[in-house]
Amino acid sequence: MPIAIYALALAAFAVGTAEFVISGILPQLAADLTVGIPVAGLLVTAYAAGVAVGGPVITVLTARFSQRAVLIGLMLTFAASQVLCAVAPDYGLLLAARLISACAHGTFFGAGNVVVANLVPPERRGGAFSLFISGITVANLLGLPGGTAVGVAFGWRVTFLAVGALGLIAALVLVWQLPRTAPGGSGRASFGAQWRELRHQQVWLSYITIALVMIGALAFGTFQVPIMLNVTGLSPDIIPIYLLIGGLGSMLGIWAGGRGTDWKPMPTLIAVLLLQALLYFTMLFAMHDKVWMTVNLFATSILGFAFSTPLQARVIGAAHRAPNLASSLISTAFNIGIAAGAAIGAGLLGAGVSYADIPAVGVVTSLLAAGAASLSFWLERRASVRPA
Repeated sequence: MPIAIYALALAAFAVGTAEFVISGILPQLAADLTVGIPVAGLLVTAYAAGVAVGGPVITVLTARFSQRAVLIGLMLTFAASQVLCAVAPDYGLLLAARLISACAHGTFFGAGNVVVANLVPPERRGGAFSLFISGITVANLLGLPGGTAVGVAFGWRVTFLAVGALGLIAALVLVWQLPRTAPGGSGRASFGAQWRELRHQQVWLSYITIALVMIGALAFGTFQVPIMLNVTGLSPDIIPIYLLIGGLGSMLGIWAGGRGTDWKPMPTLIAVLLLQALLYFTMLFAMHDKVWMTVNLFATSILGFAFSTPLQARVIGAAHRAPNLASSLISTAFNIGIAAGAAIGAGLLGAGVSYADIPAVGVVTSLLAAGAASLSFWLERRASVRPA
């Protein structure tokens, strides 16, 4: 594989870590800035909203420019925003710095997917995409527990500095290795022409399914560290190990989702979502026992990543004439769910709901997601047998 793809994977790791790690350092951050944990959790909501809104807009505005310049500029902006997060003296300035980071994040994956596709021949694109996207998975496997461990040992500000350093290294390698001819993916197609490519039900119902899954995932995930501390009764020193276990589950989930996509994508997806609802239900009981919590967290992490590959493949396949916009809107769908999930979790906690009841959100949203996916599959099958 070209070194540039490894650099893009490193950049994806840094970007993913910046988004995920906030849940691991939430207690220290909240205490230092003298805000409650539900208020601190809104940093996740604001970041996700920035990705969801800023990503498609900036993607369309930059589609006619060299994607090499766009990617390098995004990573430099991202690195600078992490430094601003590290030195922010109060909650408001930290929130502003996170929004800058979110805008860079929102465009990065759309542009990155297009560049990766043009760095290798068609017969090697599957492996190249897997390598690129693996940066996000490894961020969940290593970035979240690693950043949490750094935050526990040296303070949450050092975590942001470390992530910014990774982003800067990735930007420098991209300057060195990314070809100057790396093209844009949508050419001079107008925004309206690109938007019309998204009209297929396979596209917009996939976006709805993604958002629903992420609402449940982030209602729990944003507050998983306080849950482990206050409900499961874990020591702060052992939390990174539990997060690492969840990261290992996510790695298996990406692999399983890919295999299921090659086999029967929609039956695989629907089965994953139904099992996910079941595991959120058992989480309501598992979180009170350290061993059961370990097993349940691992299994939930597998399913939490297995659903994404069939949905992303479905979107790109149905909207193949608008790769930049379709890719960025996948991130938008994810982050709408992330923002809503974190906000719902914070709102429930603020209203007096117990940490122990938060996984119930995932039960409901996973069932709704399974319903949306089943509807999309049914409409597709009905269209395929309709007389010409």
